[in-house]
Amino acid sequence: MKHMCCALTRDSKPGFIKRMRFAVLVFALAFLALSASSEGAREEPRVLAKVTSLPVALNNDFEFRKTKLFFLSEKGPKPGEGARQSTSTLNQKSNSPSQKTATLQDAPITFERQYRLFGAVTGVDQRQRFGNYFDFFWRAKRPSDLTVRLEYRQEKLHEHVQAQEISYRNVHGTHETEFKVIGDDYFDDGRVIAWRCLLIENGQIVAENRSFMWE
Repeated sequence: MKHMCCALTRDSKPGFIKRMRFAVLVFALAFLALSASSEGAREEPRVLAKVTSLPVALNNDFEFRKTKLFFLSEKGPKPGEGARQSTSTLNQKSNSPSQKTATLQDAPITFERQYRLFGAVTGVDQRQRFGNYFDFFWRAKRPSDLTVRLEYRQEKLHEHVQAQEISYRNVHGTHETEFKVIGDDYFDDGRVIAWRCLLIENGQIVAENRSFMWE
């Protein structure tokens, strides 16, 4: 009887571990979805009809801390395929970007994809989720009225520059701003091939983060 119990315990471990991992994944997805819905009332970025150049006055009171990029394609990545997500950090002393790319394993990529597609039941709903996602983490060391602007180029529009921005009043500390180029904007004009993100105070660029392809 003793040997039989031990054998049953060993056989049940793999199945139990799989069920626990699945339960944790479901719980995490539900938590993120709830968090996203609770923030649904926050202001969405506005698209600029015309992109104007601004004077540069970099200021150490403002900085980008991290950038998370994610491209949600129509087809999911194959097992072992390289990650389509990267993170970059800024040199806090110089306001210039120092890129740091992290290769993600299959599970985190799948998790991110499921999170972005959560709630999109039909093919039409899912179509509106495909495209480029940008998450910028930045910090203001003193209270300020700031505008965060994303300027970008898409592959079908070549050198044409578009921009989205969102403004904050009397903001202080560390914050996150998300931009998206998805749905019809992505299918009509293609992937984002170059970008730069700006912190703007009083009509001047006080901090900047840009992609390698931006000129």
